[in-house]
Amino acid sequence: MEKKIAIQGYEGSFHHMAATEYFGKNVAVIACATFKDLVKIAGTKKESNGGIMAIENSIVGSILPNYGLLQKSNLQITGEVYLPVKQHLLVDPGVRLEDIKEVHSHPMAIQQCLEFLEKHNWKLVETEDTALSAQMLVLQHKKAIAAIASSLAAELYELDIIVPNIQTQKNNYTRFLVVERTEDATEAADANKATVHFATDHTKGSLATVLTIIADNGINLSKLQSMPIAGTNFKYSFYADMEFNNLNELNKVLKLLKPHIDMFKNFGIYKNGNI
Repeated sequence: MEKKIAIQGYEGSFHHMAATEYFGKNVAVIACATFKDLVKIAGTKKESNGGIMAIENSIVGSILPNYGLLQKSNLQITGEVYLPVKQHLLVDPGVRLEDIKEVHSHPMAIQQCLEFLEKHNWKLVETEDTALSAQMLVLQHKKAIAAIASSLAAELYELDIIVPNIQTQKNNYTRFLVVERTEDATEAADANKATVHFATDHTKGSLATVLTIIADNGINLSKLQSMPIAGTNFKYSFYADMEFNNLNELNKVLKLLKPHIDMFKNFGIYKNGNI
């Protein structure tokens, strides 16, 4: 049966590319205007089989509000995708570089490509989505306008990539989480990564104790993200990505941590993605 997966953005966006990378070319994506809408639709059985959402970028860091959305949801992480961010200059077929007067795209995409864009005397127009810019290019059919978007957007909307890979940073990745409703999620047989949320009792050295237990028992802490606890004076909880060789290692560490933490939630145990 065809999977229906909620994404943020339009068809041809990097979220769409991440969905096809994980689920295959035939995945049906449900375009959502916001991450809040994505989480809502991903959590509704009648509307989708789950979702895929960006959580961090190798240059700009974590998308902090998305941790909060996951915290309040009925979703569980079942996988991840690391997608290289490759931005391309798209035009209507037959348009030449010298025809271009304006370039349209999302503000972040424009920023990512400024080194290339500043070599040309083009008007830069900000839009709400890279893929939407490509879609509008098709509808407008204006020789003077180009868009910055993905190769998938070029393919879907039958546009030419007049200049490929115009992003300044060539080594730029976005990490996406695959999420499913907790009641439908199944643990991968080769699972080797977990995303957890915890808080210590905030006494002196409590976080150091937790980190020492993790390190001393063979767990690789690949990410530790602090978040302020609402209603407190500068107290923090932590989102952590823990990598392990087998589930016994993880279960042992979680048992050892229990006396040292005030709050704990496991967001999912899954197979790590590859860069």
